[in-house]
Amino acid sequence: MVKKGVSRLYLALIFCFLYLPIAVLVVLSFNRSKSHVVWTGFTLDWYAECFRNQNIMSAFATTLEITFAAAVLSTIIGTLAAIGISAMKRRSRTIYLGATNIPLLNADIVTGISMMLLFVRFTNLGFVTVLIAHITFNIPYVILNVLPRLKQASRYTYEAALDLGAGPLYAFFKVTWPEILPGVFSGFLMAVTMSLDDFSITYFTKGAGINTLSTMLYAELRKGIRPELYALSTVLFFTVLLLLIAINLNSDKTPAPAAGKAVANKGAGLPDAPRPNGTAKQFVSSAKTRRAFYAKRAVCAVILVSLAVGSLAVLFSASPLISGGQTITVLNYGQYFDEDALRRFEEETGIRVNYEEYDDPEEMYTKYKAGAIDYDVICTSEYMIEKLIQEGEVLELDFSAIPNYAALDPNIIEMTSSYDPEHKYTVPYFYGTLGILYNTKLVDAEDVKSWDCLWNGKYAGSMIMTRSVRDAFAPALITLGYSINDTDKDHLLEALEILKDQNPDVSAYYVDETRDEMIAENAAIGVCYSGDAGEAMAENENLAYSIPEEGSNLWIDSWFMPKTCKNQEAVFRFLDYVCRDDVAQANFDYVYYTSPNRSVAAGMDAETRENEAVNPSEETIRRCEVFRALSDESAGLYNTLWQELISN
Repeated sequence: MVKKGVSRLYLALIFCFLYLPIAVLVVLSFNRSKSHVVWTGFTLDWYAECFRNQNIMSAFATTLEITFAAAVLSTIIGTLAAIGISAMKRRSRTIYLGATNIPLLNADIVTGISMMLLFVRFTNLGFVTVLIAHITFNIPYVILNVLPRLKQASRYTYEAALDLGAGPLYAFFKVTWPEILPGVFSGFLMAVTMSLDDFSITYFTKGAGINTLSTMLYAELRKGIRPELYALSTVLFFTVLLLLIAINLNSDKTPAPAAGKAVANKGAGLPDAPRPNGTAKQFVSSAKTRRAFYAKRAVCAVILVSLAVGSLAVLFSASPLISGGQTITVLNYGQYFDEDALRRFEEETGIRVNYEEYDDPEEMYTKYKAGAIDYDVICTSEYMIEKLIQEGEVLELDFSAIPNYAALDPNIIEMTSSYDPEHKYTVPYFYGTLGILYNTKLVDAEDVKSWDCLWNGKYAGSMIMTRSVRDAFAPALITLGYSINDTDKDHLLEALEILKDQNPDVSAYYVDETRDEMIAENAAIGVCYSGDAGEAMAENENLAYSIPEEGSNLWIDSWFMPKTCKNQEAVFRFLDYVCRDDVAQANFDYVYYTSPNRSVAAGMDAETRENEAVNPSEETIRRCEVFRALSDESAGLYNTLWQELISN
């Protein structure tokens, strides 16, 4: 009895470990608050918003198109391959089965990268490359579902049908097919499940403008989560769960094999098999088994019909893409452009936008340099633009084709001189600062007027530092009296030493998580970007933001046109649209970072205008410094020292 109790407790703990995070996700999808650390009441709004969001629905529709097309084609190819393998001699069959198992054991990321390299060699990445990759990925699962059924199928019955004059194709569909059909169907459902949930292979083989649910969720989560994504993840989880239930229900063997064989015999022109003799009790038991079998099949059918109806609803509700006309491929940070504004651009101009996202400038550089996609216009940070200009990768802009450029603040344009000295390559998009977000209940406002507060020991164990190499070194360099662009090895080693001294006081190194931790009041101070601070302050009135008097980093994200641009006219129309007053306001409301458009600042209320996290003053801007591009040698030194710090 005790042993059984311990066993049940152990299983309960295992399942709790596995499913508690999912339970939390499901609960948060009904939370009225945008924060995942504060519960403010029950709501279904995020589900409604999820299905109203055209980007989500477009990704959902693409997922379904790829999933079902790949599942059907891989099921056909995999079934034929399984039949071929089963007909081989033992040695050959063993070799081919081993080859079939390799993709299953191989890491998905290896498969994805290898397929990307193959596709880039011969074609551009896009919908077709993702589809081919999914088909290739699914085929082994189909083969391994069909082969056991082929092994169970009676070859003698098939041969008897041939002896009685049935053709090979007729004999196959009348004799073999009914016996392997459950395996084929299970293989199809497995292919659907694997494609629906795949990320790694899709991520490496998709082109610009192609997003599935998994890749879209990944991009969104890296830049900060929106509540509707909790709802979407919940829907995706239950969809996969229902598919797995259907697979398991369908995998049950038929309870009446004699009857099934009789059907096969009848189709082959053979006499029916005699019914087995048995007692009445055995007959009743057999009848119950059959009823249970057909009940499971009915449940399986209901699940599949429901999912099919839901899939069709998603496909029909997804907005059709702009067809014909011009197309541009845009590369931008994730969650950095108002979705409605982007859709309005397409409607107003007839120009289709293939919109790609990335997480940090280094990733942008890698994606651009890979050459798999020809980008027309890119938005990124100042130091990476400077690097690309130095490499000759940036084209000059024709500002006469961007009349709304005149709406931008000349002071901000002047600040771009550090990376675009002649102002001929870039259009500023957003800017902000690096500073200290602090809890006014726990921190003296006088303390955070200086970066020294990060080293005075008052906030030991309640301090969050930024998990970014240059942003982490910036406060240390400023405290020592050096520039945030300093590359002197001795100076950097000094900065490393005081960061090591600070390390025991740091509770965590975060980026986006800092916002939520500060909202939840799990820390007293946190080094973060001004935009994150503004969002946190909107959620918790006890939070405030300070840019220390010694100065800080002023970051500027700008648009530029790379050498790969194929449609300059459309790019100029896009940049002019971005600079337009109403579009700049929409993007400010969406991102909540500081816009260089003067009308946005003019339209702010007094409280927002005076909020340094949202609208840094001219005095603040003057004491800040813009990051400059690093040489490969200096970048390597920074990264080496950073690794030493975080592993300390």
